[in-house]
Amino acid sequence: MKSVFVKDIRAGSKVDDLFLVTLKNVAYSQKGSPYLVMKLRDSTGEIEGRVWDNAGELEKRFKKGDIVRISCRAVSFKNILQLSITDVAPMETRDFDAADYLPVSKFDIETMFSELLAIIGTVHDPYIKLLLLNFMSDAETAEKFRKAPAAKGLHHVYVGGLLEHSLSVTRLLDHISGHYPSVNRDLLIAGGILHDIGKTKELTCDGLIDYTDEGRLIGHIIIGLEMLDAQIALIEGFPQQLAVELRHMVLSHHGMLEFGSPKRPKTIEAAILHQIDDLDAKVNAFREFMDGSPDDESGWTPYHRLFDRFIYKGKTGN
Repeated sequence: MKSVFVKDIRAGSKVDDLFLVTLKNVAYSQKGSPYLVMKLRDSTGEIEGRVWDNAGELEKRFKKGDIVRISCRAVSFKNILQLSITDVAPMETRDFDAADYLPVSKFDIETMFSELLAIIGTVHDPYIKLLLLNFMSDAETAEKFRKAPAAKGLHHVYVGGLLEHSLSVTRLLDHISGHYPSVNRDLLIAGGILHDIGKTKELTCDGLIDYTDEGRLIGHIIIGLEMLDAQIALIEGFPQQLAVELRHMVLSHHGMLEFGSPKRPKTIEAAILHQIDDLDAKVNAFREFMDGSPDDESGWTPYHRLFDRFIYKGKTGN
């Protein structure tokens, strides 16, 4: 059980606890002596650590992405807190709670999941409702859906991120369905919940947030389509036309071929899903980058490489 978190570490503290290794590099002093530079994180933040003695031997014990037990003292170097590490012990088991070592959604995961189930309960089409309930009643799929991140690097990059994103998209689609009365609300709800279902197999938070082999080789769109087809096949009499439209929504939700969609949206529901999915992802990415950027008098964030721009946070005070 983890008891010491990064946010609670102060200069002078002795620390003996578990951390996730996010970086491991061997460097050399001016005298040519090797030392080990590490970055360690838990759900509350990240901190740098250094091994000055016996670095060569300790370096062999673990790799990046491992959870290890660190014995150290916290020191302040040039007003920056870091850990002076005396021992690193690898853990023999991987039975850890990812939420202790990775960033986690700010919203309660079980509350979000319950809300998603409540929305499914409002679906009128019996085939769509049964399809969604079957997905969420599968223990393995539901567990991964609750815990998986929504991406590795751009948006909702934390435990519970996939659920948070899917619920947010579904809420927005529900609102929009009332604004455009000609659209099929049940299709929109299904698209919001299932468009990223393949990320339950594409991404993992077992250690670092990263892609699985299946995710790298196939990708979440095709994985999601396969999962959808498998569940539809279990429902006797599932309408063929409905299946085609649902499959199209999964295939086209990235919008454009150059963004990974095998098909561009060709139904109103698919077009709406793409726009709302993109909106929710970008709003989250902006917010997370703004929240993680240092406050200064300019009111601007540092340059965001993926968005190719600076982002205005606004100025406080006069």
